[in-house]
Amino acid sequence: MAADQLPDPETPFGKSVRERLASEPLIWLTTVGKDGTPQPNPVWFLLDGDDILIYNVASANRLVHIRERPRVSLNFNADDNGGSIVVITGLARVAPDEQPPNVHPGYVAKYANPMANVSGSADKFAATYNVAMRIDIGKVRGF
Repeated sequence: MAADQLPDPETPFGKSVRERLASEPLIWLTTVGKDGTPQPNPVWFLLDGDDILIYNVASANRLVHIRERPRVSLNFNADDNGGSIVVITGLARVAPDEQPPNVHPGYVAKYANPMANVSGSADKFAATYNVAMRIDIGKVRGF
């Protein structure tokens, strides 16, 4: 499923999914470790065309995980009543030709201030979080 095939934006669920993909600062990315244990991590992300884009430090274990087991899931936090559930499954891959986060227009628009807050500047952030990962969206479910 490509991003343009997300749930129908005319439905309440479809509208919510699209709004959250555009506005939420964090999503939980779950990879699977060598021993089969799920490994959830909160990450910054960007819906970029048909993929979800995530930048990583080169030493992140999740990069090893996706090279060996590319099936991943992503989810947002639930609301205070246990609702607003969105779970996305897909296939992850390292994207070596991706432009760095400090010059990617969509990523800069979403995270310019947080990049500077975390690393001192967007350039320093890009030097640290220099391995791009793309996730091909497979299925979206929730309520």
